[in-house]
Amino acid sequence: MLGVTDYGTFVVTIIVFLLIPGPGNLALITSTSKGGIAGGLGATFGVILGDQVLMWSAVAGVAALLAAYPDAFHAVQWFGAAYLAYLGARMLLAKPGAAPVLNIKAGHYLRQAMAITLLNPKAILFYMAFFPLFVDPALQQGLLTYAFMAATIAVLTFLYGLTSVLLTHFLAERIRANPKISQGLEKLAGVFLIGFGVKLALQR
Repeated sequence: MLGVTDYGTFVVTIIVFLLIPGPGNLALITSTSKGGIAGGLGATFGVILGDQVLMWSAVAGVAALLAAYPDAFHAVQWFGAAYLAYLGARMLLAKPGAAPVLNIKAGHYLRQAMAITLLNPKAILFYMAFFPLFVDPALQQGLLTYAFMAATIAVLTFLYGLTSVLLTHFLAERIRANPKISQGLEKLAGVFLIGFGVKLALQR
């Protein structure tokens, strides 16, 4: 299909990767709990836009550039780790009733989730290695094939994000009735963000 081999396997693989817990998933959940469906959808589109930038950067050969200049790669990696840890620390130190760490406006959620997605340089190398597994050299149609794969990932991410947002919103309405639970979950989110930052910083 448009030069993509084993398209069914490609779709299933992407779904599995979407289900793996990570900063993007945490951004969706936190944004929805703070900003409702609008905030969650804003974060979903932020993740999609960030992923598209990383995918097309991989296609354009940025991955090869990062591999050739490891200092630049590690600089981006450390900056991403520091950003995640910064967000997590703010959540942990936030006082009850304080303004949310992730902004209320959906546009802010979009930028926040996009930044979290973009600040994971490993993703570029992942896409660089992942795409060729499903490209048929004899049938591939250049940029059209990669555009089809990128569009597939965008659609799957949106459907996954929409499902996560609706489920989170349904649960959040009940959690908001108990401020202690809400505060506890925010602290837990902060711990996870710091953990993701440390994990990213230690990756080689």
